[in-house]
Amino acid sequence: MSTLIRSRNDQLSDASHETVRSAVSGIRVPRWETVHDIVLVLAGLCSPPRDEESETARFLPLWRAIAEGESGGLKSFQELVNGGWGGEDGKWTPEQVMGILINPFSAIEIHPSLAAPHEPLMSEDDWIRLMVKQVEEQGVEHTLRVLLHMLKGDYVGAEEGTPYGYRNPDREAMEAYAAFRYGCQEILRRLGREPNLLPESIRAMRADQTMDRDDRAEMLENESDLSLMREVMIVTPDTWDQVSEEAHHMVFGYLIKQISPVRPLGLPDAERFQITWRIPEPSAV
Repeated sequence: MSTLIRSRNDQLSDASHETVRSAVSGIRVPRWETVHDIVLVLAGLCSPPRDEESETARFLPLWRAIAEGESGGLKSFQELVNGGWGGEDGKWTPEQVMGILINPFSAIEIHPSLAAPHEPLMSEDDWIRLMVKQVEEQGVEHTLRVLLHMLKGDYVGAEEGTPYGYRNPDREAMEAYAAFRYGCQEILRRLGREPNLLPESIRAMRADQTMDRDDRAEMLENESDLSLMREVMIVTPDTWDQVSEEAHHMVFGYLIKQISPVRPLGLPDAERFQITWRIPEPSAV
């Protein structure tokens, strides 16, 4: 075994005859490098040969468990990053069970304002250092209870209604523009299929008792502009590019009651945004 280990180019140890004998005889707990090299050689000698990488990965948590107990049998953080939680064979792994148990989502309903995309204030490493300091000074239980309390929505700056009380104006503007663009695209799709949609939506908007007072006042003020209303009333998919941007906004307000992002950036608009129409879309469509 020692000779076979030394003949490889990827061994981690220079295992002598005595080192291998001590390891396989259980005389003492060997170094991981020794176990690694023994497993590599034995995997190749199996019939049929076993995958060396998967076999060494299987033995590593077993070796750690000897010194660290049950917790040592779990993947390290870096191993989770590199190899994931496992379970590809349909069977639950200890790491998956651990992940379910320590995820705050399993214990509380995380406040929606914390799920919005935002720019971080610090790096992950800085946050970890701060949390370690907090645990040292206040204790583990106090720190974890405060963390769960914040995730439920009571955090510094919560009254601002944004993640941890800070905003990114550029991102908010981009989000609003993306929502408007997608809404207009969907409006044109529906107008092309439903010729009576615009007048029906206008009637629904005027009958909507839940409409914000300021929004209603703005809409009525715009309706007093007869030239603008003439543009609005001729809007079709064919004339859309011929009318003003003000007319686009008017039609948007008539047809769409609310549009909001429900998924993070990077997904297609149809998956990111949810539209509440004043006239629900026919199920057949």
